[in-house]
Parts: sequence; C-alpha cells; structure tokens
Amino acid sequence: MTAERLQKRLARAGVASRRACEDLISAGRVTVNGRQAGLGSRVEPADLVCVDGVPLAAAAETVTYLLHKPAGYVTTAHDELGRETVLSAMPAVPGLHPVGRLDMDSEGLLLLTTDGELTQQLTHPRYGHEKAYRVWCWDEPDAGALADLRRGVMLEDGPAQALEVQPAPGGALVVLGEGRKRQVRRMLEATGFPVRRLLRYRLGGLYLGDLQPGEYRELSARELEVLLSPQLLGAGERRRLERQTLDLWA
Repeated sequence: MTAERLQKRLARAGVASRRACEDLISAGRVTVNGRQAGLGSRVEPADLVCVDGVPLAAAAETVTYLLHKPAGYVTTAHDELGRETVLSAMPAVPGLHPVGRLDMDSEGLLLLTTDGELTQQLTHPRYGHEKAYRVWCWDEPDAGALADLRRGVMLEDGPAQALEVQPAPGGALVVLGEGRKRQVRRMLEATGFPVRRLLRYRLGGLYLGDLQPGEYRELSARELEVLLSPQLLGAGERRRLERQTLDLWA
C-alpha cells in the first residue's frame, strides 16, 4: 500500500467518518510519528498514527449490514430519552454505526457498518447516491402534487426536488439524490398530502428485498459494489429487483 491521506487512514481503521476524522486532525488530536498532523498530511503504511495519544490499530476487516429498520426505532447509537435504537437490533460489533438516518416513524433499508470510508462515500452530498421510497398518504396524491414534487417545492431549509416520482396505490414512489432530515415527509406535506407510512426500499444499487422488519444480514462484496456503482446492474436485473421488492411491500 502506498501513501494515503491521513483522514482516509483514520476512516479505514473505523475511527469515524472521513469528515469527522478531518475534525479530529484540525483539533490537533492526531499525531504521526510523534508530531502533530495537519489536514492534507499523507502517511505511509509504517507510520505510527495516534489519536489522543493512543496508537491507531491496524485496519481490521470491516463489516456492513443491511437492516430492515422497523418503525419506532431511532437511528442513533445512544438515545438520551431511552428510546429503542437500531443498534439494539444488531450484534455487538465494535465500531458499528448507522449510515445516515431514517426517522423514527419510518421503516425499511438502513445500513450499519464499521467502515468509516464507506459512511463518507454514502453520506457526503457530492456523491448523490439515490434513495428510493414507497410512501402511503392519508389521501392519495393527485397529479398536480406529483408534478410539484418533480418540479421542486420550497421547504424551510431551502428548495427540494425529487429525481423521480411515480404514482402508487394510496401514495407514490419517490426517488431523491439527497437525504435531508425527514425530507420526503416534508415534501409531501408541502403539497398538501401528509405521509401516513414511509418505507425506504433502495439505496444506490441495493434493494431491501424480502428482509422482514427487524431482520438483518451482512452484505456481500458484490452487493457493496452495486451499492456504490448501480450501473453495474443491467437494466433487466434492476427492473426485476425493483418489481420484486415493491410487490413484497405493496
């Protein structure tokens, strides 16, 4: 392995996401061979990297799980209000953390990983990984509301636009290229059709499939590839997985 950016080494070792690792470096908490490191530092495999004086463990094999998050669980490692967290549904794996968020009332596809680099790639806005949702509303959205979602609606934190919108019985299928807090719910509410139920069924090239609420499984190397590079799925395979998943969660 050749020299790599320090924040990448930290993230690969499971310290935190790359962005959080950059904050650690900026705060002066990271040293390389006994010297305080700076942003942009590059390290060799033999360099001694320490965080708060503690040597960085060698990068272990990472693990990534797909969880069908049930409604009622909060997407965090610890909850000060004592609510059930998604980690309580998972095995006790050091460094395991949720990738992004899915609000407490929502359900469906959620990733948990020990790989800080993967977390960075999936959550940083510049990568724009698609997230697809099946939503059910209290009243079925009309054509005008769906058109508004495609054109974009104004939310309190700025404009928001769906990449794709299709009608579905009792609601819609909505695809986003970003993941702001409760974004799908807020967008539907802005059109006058509040969400009754929301299920995330796809992230990148990864589908929820037949995983039941509360069940989880480890991702294969192939699934990690298509997660980050959906174009590796042929059009026919993508249609099959989409239809299969939506038929299960109609």
